[in-house]
Amino acid sequence: MISFLRGTVAHVGLASAVIDLNGAGMSVNATPQTLSKLRAGEEGKLFTSLIVREDSLTLFGFGSDDEREVFDILLSVSGVGPRLALAVLAVHEPEAIRVAAHSGDGKAFTKVPGIGPKVAGRIVLELAGKLVPHGTAASSTAPLASSESVWKPQVVAAMTSLGWSEKDATSSIEKSLADYPELAEKGNVAEILRATLRWLGQDGARAGNRAGARG
Repeated sequence: MISFLRGTVAHVGLASAVIDLNGAGMSVNATPQTLSKLRAGEEGKLFTSLIVREDSLTLFGFGSDDEREVFDILLSVSGVGPRLALAVLAVHEPEAIRVAAHSGDGKAFTKVPGIGPKVAGRIVLELAGKLVPHGTAASSTAPLASSESVWKPQVVAAMTSLGWSEKDATSSIEKSLADYPELAEKGNVAEILRATLRWLGQDGARAGNRAGARG
């Protein structure tokens, strides 16, 4: 794996740069913010992630190891490829991405071109517990906000981004927390979201069983 490149910057384009490594030019895709810090003819260093495909080898470069880490974690989300992950980093700083994922803020991801409500909801759902803001306990059980007025709108927003109406989302949250009142006390957005989605799946199965029994 190529962890970083350090060499003379041979070229800086709109979406990529070329780093001269002892006579070999390495093309690296990067965000506008990262590229703006490079100067042709001067030494540059980029942390890198190599994406291997059947027909290509593509390097993506970052100004910090933290950016690369967030990029790699974003790739774990189904439907998110390297170009889209890079677009997220072009719009949000790594810490802002950590906060959005940890708090269930799907709307933050819809600000990225190419990401609609459904993909944003999937990102929040699949990254819950994987990205933790710096200074926050790594445990997914760490409370984010104990007040219902704080956590409830965030959970509702995450669910509406997944396709539920605000009314159905609110109703489902209340019904699921009847089974898990301790979650409401802790106010962890990610845990409440997972519990509600789990409850919806179970409730759907129960509804199907009841319909089958009536038939």
